[in-house]
Amino acid sequence: MNPEFLPPHLRDPGDAWVVGPDGQKFWGVFGAAGLLVWSRNLGVLLQHRAEWSHFGGTWGLPGGARKQGETAIQGAMREAAEEASVPPDHLRVIHTSSLDLGFWSYTTVIVEALEDFQPVIADAESLALAWVAVPEVDALPLHPGFARAWPELRPHLV
Repeated sequence: MNPEFLPPHLRDPGDAWVVGPDGQKFWGVFGAAGLLVWSRNLGVLLQHRAEWSHFGGTWGLPGGARKQGETAIQGAMREAAEEASVPPDHLRVIHTSSLDLGFWSYTTVIVEALEDFQPVIADAESLALAWVAVPEVDALPLHPGFARAWPELRPHLV
């Protein structure tokens, strides 16, 4: 279920929109984080976002709002486990990249999968999960934020 529609007493305090000075909305009071999982054998793990989600129908990273007191790495790992059954004990952090707008931030955590695994849709936020070869990522309809960040993230996949 979309956390935006949960009653406030059931919602994590971080699950809310932040509105920027220009009126643009960003999800996550404490910022957000996503996990870019890279496998030498399989490519990168991408999530086809549910139509009801922000920029629904696009491809991006498993991720979402950080909880209060949670680091970006903790948030990205938790969200990827919740959304795609990504096993955090099979990952090695390679790099983090942050976009800080002053009032909101998003951190991409790049990890290498130390063992290949099959992702499993674990909640309603995904239409599909897929391993995509690195050269094929640009051919997909990407989430706008991921599309802007991808050229800077890609070189960290070594």
